[in-house]
Amino acid sequence: MATDNKPKARLPRGLADRGGAELVATRAMLEKIRSVYELYGFEGLETPAIEYTDALGKFLPDQDRPNEGVFSFQDDDEQWLSLRYDLTAPLARHVAEHFDKLPKPYRSYRAGYVFRNEKPGPGRFRQFMQFDADTVGAPTVAADAEICMMAADTLEAVGIARGDYVIKVNNRKVLDGVLEAIGLGGDANASRRLTVLRAIDKLDKIGVDGVRDLLGAGRWENPEAKSGDFTKGAGLEAEAVDKVLAFVSAGTGMAGLSNLAGVVGSSETGMAGLDELHQIAALVAAGGYDDGRIVIDPSVVRGLEYYTGPVYEAELTFEVKDEKGRPVRFGSVAGGGRYDGLVARFRGEPVPATGFSIGVSRLQAALGHLGKGDKEANTLPLVVVLVMDKDRIADYMALTKRLRDAGRDSETGNLLFRAEMYLGGAGMKAQMKYADRRGAAAVVIQGSNEKEAGEVQIKDLVEGAKIAAGISDHAEYRAARPAQFSVKEADLLDAIRGVLERRAEPTLGLDD
Repeated sequence: MATDNKPKARLPRGLADRGGAELVATRAMLEKIRSVYELYGFEGLETPAIEYTDALGKFLPDQDRPNEGVFSFQDDDEQWLSLRYDLTAPLARHVAEHFDKLPKPYRSYRAGYVFRNEKPGPGRFRQFMQFDADTVGAPTVAADAEICMMAADTLEAVGIARGDYVIKVNNRKVLDGVLEAIGLGGDANASRRLTVLRAIDKLDKIGVDGVRDLLGAGRWENPEAKSGDFTKGAGLEAEAVDKVLAFVSAGTGMAGLSNLAGVVGSSETGMAGLDELHQIAALVAAGGYDDGRIVIDPSVVRGLEYYTGPVYEAELTFEVKDEKGRPVRFGSVAGGGRYDGLVARFRGEPVPATGFSIGVSRLQAALGHLGKGDKEANTLPLVVVLVMDKDRIADYMALTKRLRDAGRDSETGNLLFRAEMYLGGAGMKAQMKYADRRGAAAVVIQGSNEKEAGEVQIKDLVEGAKIAAGISDHAEYRAARPAQFSVKEADLLDAIRGVLERRAEPTLGLDD
């Protein structure tokens, strides 16, 4: 058989395989997030990964060209379909399609993979997971305040300590009010407004001077040398630049709100945004979250063509090292805002909505930096039953079944440990190597002699490895058979319980 045409095993760029330990860690984190969402009264919803392209619309966040950035294909009926780029657009379609049947407000959460047809790079993937919670049909900013409080509770539930995060809140109406004040209101200035907003969004990366350049004539990639790529600016006059910078530098909290009042001037849109921020601040304070967990911050700019009111971002404040070893803040792991125009696309009438999305992989990476990922990644203990006599497969199956029956708590239904029978065709040495590679806690051995005596041999692989580390002579090792012992077959479960109880707390209650 020719081998020239064999496909090369390779992973497409921007995608990743995920192993068992990472999946276990992700599942544990998702359950903690889910428990907070459900505590707040949200219920689950699952939408498909594929939607009609026109249903996704032009609302892909932070893209220069509408309908770019998605993976699309044409169906046999010549209609265009696309992989979802977020979990919000499919929610809007679902709500519009079932509007009369759903309770309003409609509170739902969704978890799943989303897909971006973008050039992959460090930290930029074509497929990644999000976990969203949204309230559709709630017109007041009480819904936004609640989402922010839930975001804080969620971060703490997964292991982010209070003081290591902050939920920053701003309002697109305030931004729009500032833009109106500098003469950039109306549809004719949509392109220049987008350029201004993109400049503001780069504040954390390039600082005030860099934003000033982008608001004016433009900015070189290497400003001091005036070299590298040149980004054309918004072309604002100096007075307008100062007004925008006064907005982003207004400061946080109530003092920041007072400063913003002078920046938006007489703009009705801006004043409406300020009023909403005051309401959110009061609600946050009433809930006791005004202790630094949730703050008003005008530097937050999200979903430039997406959000219509309050916007919020969950930022982790602890430091990590960048690729050059310099300390930097970990940054944003989640965000959201009010998007009153998304469902309205389908219905032709205003439908208020607000929501929050967690970047699952990024949040998991943050837990790893805090040293909390390893504990979550530990899978349940594994017991492997070795096959010593190939004509006794049924006996080994029966032993494995006994272990599996005891591996689930009879009262709670929770798994306590896992059990499997070796299904390969190799001998004992290879089977032991297999169990070791699988990270098994113990193996069960029953040859013909043990069967005749009604016994089984159990080897504690964890304890055995510790003992073996102190044995240098091979003969001594074979004679000692570290952490290997015999028990009556009837006492198998008690013996396994003893092995596992030495590994973990609390005690595992296994019932025969």
